[in-house]
Amino acid sequence: MRRIVLNDGTEIPVIGQGTWRMGERGGERATEVKALQAGVDLGLTLIDTAEMYGSGGAEEVVGEALKGRRDRVYLVSKVLPSNASRAGTVKACEQSLKRLGTDHMDLYLLHWRGSYPLADTLQALLDLKAQGKIRAFGVSNLDVNDMREWMALPGAEATVANQILYNVGVRGPELDLAPAMARAKVALMAYCPLAQGDLTGFKKLEPIARRHNATVAQIMLAWSTRNPLSFAVPKSSNITRLKENAAAGDIALTPADLSEIDAAFPVPGRPVPLEMI
Repeated sequence: MRRIVLNDGTEIPVIGQGTWRMGERGGERATEVKALQAGVDLGLTLIDTAEMYGSGGAEEVVGEALKGRRDRVYLVSKVLPSNASRAGTVKACEQSLKRLGTDHMDLYLLHWRGSYPLADTLQALLDLKAQGKIRAFGVSNLDVNDMREWMALPGAEATVANQILYNVGVRGPELDLAPAMARAKVALMAYCPLAQGDLTGFKKLEPIARRHNATVAQIMLAWSTRNPLSFAVPKSSNITRLKENAAAGDIALTPADLSEIDAAFPVPGRPVPLEMI
């Protein structure tokens, strides 16, 4: 598994595991736990979750999956905007830690911008880091102007990542947001890198996939993690798919591949608002 180094010196795999929509149905819990554990064993040792997913249910699934594996996993979770006051962020983090069954998170993110001042949320994240409850912090779904405001705050230079919707079919961030993040050494964490699993609109990638003896999904993952400070968190509970995801981390797209993708899925001609799901 190819790895990257974040701006705080931490090394992580370029492909991890997402957990959106896990923890919503009790009958699927055992399957979800086994899938996360299998993914870790395959090298997908970054797990992304959030207090919002399954109203805490996803964090509970992750907590069960982490038993006996916590020291192998780079653990990410997120605070809801409605909880993102200075005191609320700390309380939300502590509740997430209980569900996750751990004493710290490796990365804690503001899920998206809400009504609380960004300065208050940032101060809470700095407090949590000082207390050792989180190792690093970042944001999610912040567009270029919000990101500029965030990075201007005292202490924000330690921001590790911005998790955004990014895949071959969603390239708007490349015009302004992604370059600004790169200049600040903030990693791009791609969610829904496989367009929520609907690959019907990506048949133009099939020739590239054949050249690499890979699937279209693997090409999409290789593309979304092609830059030095980018990584992706696809979600799957299927062992075959998990193996494919892990193998995608070693695919190196050629300049010709990238030109072909640019022609088939061009960058927008003008800046567009950051998309969210």
